[in-house]
Order: sequence, then structure tokens, then C-alpha cells
Amino acid sequence: MNLLLDTHIWLWSLLDPDRLSARARSELTEPANTLALSPVSVWEALVLAEKGRVLLHPDPWSWIRTALTVRPMHEIPVTFDVAFGSRSIRLGHADPADRFIAATAMVHGLTLVTADKSLLQCPDIRAIPGA
Repeated sequence: MNLLLDTHIWLWSLLDPDRLSARARSELTEPANTLALSPVSVWEALVLAEKGRVLLHPDPWSWIRTALTVRPMHEIPVTFDVAFGSRSIRLGHADPADRFIAATAMVHGLTLVTADKSLLQCPDIRAIPGA
């Protein structure tokens, strides 16, 4: 299965894996599954660190670069189709990061792993509960 990790799922998988559901842990460690990440999640992690909502040591940039080396992710590009999809996707809120991540899953046919209830209920994507 081709999985797109929502930002918090990516962070939890590295910082606090006990927060993940048993299914999410199983899917993330299944060798047959491909793990993917949107550049939007890297941006969102940097914003969360700047706001003090997540601590990434020694600094956010170094932590993220190391994390992407230790646990490689397929980078899924933000394309024109993803930008269009971010405006047409049927999502219960307007958070731009969530809209781009959901549109990425929709456009690229990926299954999103998330704990966000709005994303889990989005009729335009396949999603797995992450918590």
C-alpha cells in the first residue's frame, strides 16, 4: 500500500510512537508498504517548532534532515494538480496545510494516515486512522 503520512503521524512515528494506533504502527512497519511525505509536512513541522508546539533537537532543520535520512520517505511533489485539488476537495475545514496534504493523497492515489477527524471523514480520499 502507498501511504502518505500526515504531519503529526510522521512526527509521532519518530518522537512518540505510542500515540499511534496499532493499525498505524503495523502499516508503517509493513515492508511491502511505501511511506511518503509531502513537502508541506516539512514546512508544517518547521512552523510547529517555531511556535514551540514541538521540540526538535538540536534544531528543527537538523532534526528534519536527520529524520529524513534515518527513515527515508518518498517525497511527493506539490504539483499544479495538487494546488487545484486543494481548492476542490470536500474537507470540513479550511486549514491550508491539511487541504494540500489531502489533495496530495487524492491526486496521487495515496492512502492518508492521519488522526484528524475531518481528514478521516473526507469522501475524496482513502484514510487510515492513525490514533
